[in-house]
Amino acid sequence: MSAAPRRVAVTPSAAEASLSEFAGEVRFYLSQQPRQLPSWYLYDALGSALFEAITRLPWYRVTRAELGLLRTHAAAILNRPGPPARLVELGSGSGEKLAALLASGLVGSTPLELHLIDVSSAALAASSLALGAFAGARTVTHEASYEGGLDRVGRGTPPGGRTVAAFLGSNIGNFEPAAARELLMRIRRILRPGDELLIGVDLVKPERDLLLAYDDPLGVTAAFNRNLLVRINRELDGDLDLAGFRHAAVWNAKASRVEMHLVSMRNQRIRIHHAGCDVTLRKGETIWTESSYKFDGDTLARLLGASGFTPQAQWVDEDARFALTLACA
Repeated sequence: MSAAPRRVAVTPSAAEASLSEFAGEVRFYLSQQPRQLPSWYLYDALGSALFEAITRLPWYRVTRAELGLLRTHAAAILNRPGPPARLVELGSGSGEKLAALLASGLVGSTPLELHLIDVSSAALAASSLALGAFAGARTVTHEASYEGGLDRVGRGTPPGGRTVAAFLGSNIGNFEPAAARELLMRIRRILRPGDELLIGVDLVKPERDLLLAYDDPLGVTAAFNRNLLVRINRELDGDLDLAGFRHAAVWNAKASRVEMHLVSMRNQRIRIHHAGCDVTLRKGETIWTESSYKFDGDTLARLLGASGFTPQAQWVDEDARFALTLACA
């Protein structure tokens, strides 16, 4: 089931501030060495749709593995010792995962607050629709970064019962280790002792499998990556030629991460007028657009411990090498 993107009312000043922030970050990151673009800007309406398509590809097993674990272990996740009063999901996407968890494990029609945090209005519209059928659930959407959404949730009055924060899809892997710890500590600050974090992480696996997931034979991931150039041209009056860039995925074994890059196919000059950006790229020079860190059990346990969480239970899909962990604040 799909839904049209929800139209979000914003004041002109808010819209201009958002565009100004986009322009400033593009200008800053393209001036770095190596050149970069922030991964969160991949998720405009088209980017979100392309990512949903990626999750259906046979080479990208994360979503199917996580959905299977959520459905199989939903009761153990949600009813420890009883149903939660509030669920907070970072990066709600289509809402499919949270809907699967609730459908398989929610007991009765206990009143439940659902707080969905996503930068994409289209994703929030789809997830609100997917979760609208659950009796007793009240959905609150936050069109914001993870940090901004968490700040909004933290300013609200906590419910009488337990809160579970869900950070799924191995999205924590998109953060550098220090930033990942900082984000998890931020999640911890909106929780009370005894509240829980449900986190899904992709585990280290053979290089061939990793690269197929990020450079699929159908070229969907390449389109997802190059759409960032389309967005820059559209929103910031850029003159980037899509034919001048190819998508590349690289496994950095030392750092335990897959990197996505846009590789310049020739010597070229790019101008992004609303960002005040004028950059010359050499043939073969890359723009680094995303990192996806892969974990093992020890790495994840250390990250959770350093962030104020104690792992309580873990379920692993050994075939897909994906882990779902429930940790207590």
